Amino acid sequence: MPLFKKPQYSTVTVKKKDIPKGLWTKCPKTGEIIYNKELEQNLMVVPKSGYHFPLDGRSRIHSLIDEGSFEETDSGLTSLDPLGFKGLAPYTAKLEQHQKRTGEKDTVICGLGKLNGMPVSLAVMDFKFLGASMGSVAGEKITRAIERAAEEKIPLIIVSASGGARMYEGILSLMQMAKTSAALARLADLRIPYFSVLTNPTMAGVMASFASLGDVIIAEPGALIGFAGARVIKETTQQDLPQGFQTSEFLLERGLIDQIVHRHELKVNLAGLIEKLYPAAKAEVEASTESGSVA
Repeated sequence: MPLFKKPQYSTVTVKKKDIPKGLWTKCPKTGEIIYNKELEQNLMVVPKSGYHFPLDGRSRIHSLIDEGSFEETDSGLTSLDPLGFKGLAPYTAKLEQHQKRTGEKDTVICGLGKLNGMPVSLAVMDFKFLGASMGSVAGEKITRAIERAAEEKIPLIIVSASGGARMYEGILSLMQMAKTSAALARLADLRIPYFSVLTNPTMAGVMASFASLGDVIIAEPGALIGFAGARVIKETTQQDLPQGFQTSEFLLERGLIDQIVHRHELKVNLAGLIEKLYPAAKAEVEASTESGSVA
């Protein structure tokens, strides 16, 4: 008999159903499992791979606007049901469901705030609300944000994330493309800069209107950007499409966007662009600093 016996170890198999839901998230890029709280603290960016998960609207505002400076506008606007849309579920029921789940009235959050001390008009789309689909309220709030930038003579920033037009509102949704584009044309006549930030995903009617009309168009890494889905385009053109042809990296190479900026660097990047393209904003900061020091 051997003097020493090899210890017998029992193997423990952890099944997917044994992992508590809502605690961990798997990185689509590397398969790494990340603790959700760590992910949230890192602005929904995977630390190792740099993969950018969608970021909710309130967190986006917090990451861009100076603390305590944001004043929300038009928060009471809500969509009606002009078509009496039924489908699998009534439109009104869908709205109520998403309003309760997200705590928002609709998909766009607008307001005035300061970015590194410089005043800006900001509109942020939240994909959690009906896929950030563009309905009449979304178009109205974005148009008002544009008009507010014109009235206050301050730069405009729109952070887009959308699956496209809101089918529940039919033609009224499609009309928002022309409405927002016309407002941006008036802003351009005043030579006030508009910075468009594209996040994952920015598609269809949103991309075909205000999202692609920025004086500077910035995208997050790996963002899905385009008009129609890849399968629809392939079936329509009857051609094989390049791999990754709807990613921000592909579009940067071909000049459709101007920059790809990591989420952690976006605020600093926007501040630098505002200082260069709109000296009036920087002058206002310097004037307020001087008056404060004199006081």
